[in-house]
Amino acid sequence: MIDGKVAYITGGTKGIGYGIAKSLLEKGMKVAITGRSLQSAVKAAEALSTDPSKVLALESDVSSLASEKKAVEAVIAHFGKLDVVVANAGVGHFASIEDLTEQLWKETIDTNLTGVFNTVKAGIDPLKQTKGYIITIASLAGTNFFENASAYNASKFGLVGFTQAVMLDLRKYGIKVTTIMPGSVATYFNNHVPNDADAWKIQPEDIGELVINILQMNPRTLPSKIEVRPSMPPGK
Repeated sequence: MIDGKVAYITGGTKGIGYGIAKSLLEKGMKVAITGRSLQSAVKAAEALSTDPSKVLALESDVSSLASEKKAVEAVIAHFGKLDVVVANAGVGHFASIEDLTEQLWKETIDTNLTGVFNTVKAGIDPLKQTKGYIITIASLAGTNFFENASAYNASKFGLVGFTQAVMLDLRKYGIKVTTIMPGSVATYFNNHVPNDADAWKIQPEDIGELVINILQMNPRTLPSKIEVRPSMPPGK
């Protein structure tokens, strides 16, 4: 049963994070979502639910461990516990290594990899109390490298390895850890605006449904790494 459980979702104001939050709320869970600004988080939270007992909006910078610890403390103060952490916040900067700047490299690694480390670290102690779940949102780019993606590939390859090692570290406490590796998703990622041409792509609510399936799986079974891709991409 997941009804009444509490989830903390980074990057929950739009895209995959928002889709997961919406799906969990529909199943009776309570959710806290973060955004880079409190204003964006509040706007998204109000769209999800007007009931403050069900959704909490928070501002947090995942690249800061102190910021993530403060956010998790706010979740505990508001809801009384934490059952699920979804480390979803991410950025994408794509350029040849010749043109990739130090700033873009650092922002990519600080958000996509160090940011997940910070989110996970902040959530470990409360998740020990509930024998909870950690889900990281990686990418097929974490196993498939491609041109102009050295920073993004590095962050996602690292994220997949990090999550798998964390799974081994934490399962002795009853904490389950899964990484989801989506292919093309219809989101606002990398300044894209979802439109009708994205109908073939994975939709954010599809990832939300997958998260629900993971959380409802028999506790004896752990799907530690899940690749998910569009079933019929164009030209296939």
